[in-house]
Amino acid sequence: MTNIRPFKNITPTLGEKTYVDEAACVIGDVVIGKDCSIWPMVAIRGDVNFIRIGDRTNIQDGSVLHVTHKGPLSPQGNALIIGSDVTVGHGAVIHACTIEDECLIGMGSVILDGAVIKKGAMVGAGSVVSPGKVLEGGYLYVGTPARQARELKQQEKDFLAYSAEHYVKLKNEYL
Repeated sequence: MTNIRPFKNITPTLGEKTYVDEAACVIGDVVIGKDCSIWPMVAIRGDVNFIRIGDRTNIQDGSVLHVTHKGPLSPQGNALIIGSDVTVGHGAVIHACTIEDECLIGMGSVILDGAVIKKGAMVGAGSVVSPGKVLEGGYLYVGTPARQARELKQQEKDFLAYSAEHYVKLKNEYL
């Protein structure tokens, strides 16, 4: 059985030069952009709604990405949208939310249904973003529930781009 597999006759689509580790699993209505990296033990399950991931995004080891189905309590359900140049740290749970471009989601963080992480935001390790919460760009968010801690320093803003670039180079070595 392959680690990239269809669900209800919809097969994941991978962009040019995207790396999916053989120990990761990508299922169903999932579109991953170019130059992305999906690392070992990642589960991306687009079964009851769709998942879209932009270019040069990296999803690190042990992360889980999923969606919410359409039903009487959620007529549209919630898809999962992740932008370009996003770093998702090890062991994160990203569920039915939107993460815009150039964000960093710290290791072990949980982002819940309907949350929106705006361009250039950083979510600290182990943080939990509550359902429907909107995090403005340019700030560090930490805690459970995640709260705005402070404005990002220039070095941290630079790190958002650096991290995405680093993972493009690393996945090229794997390819």
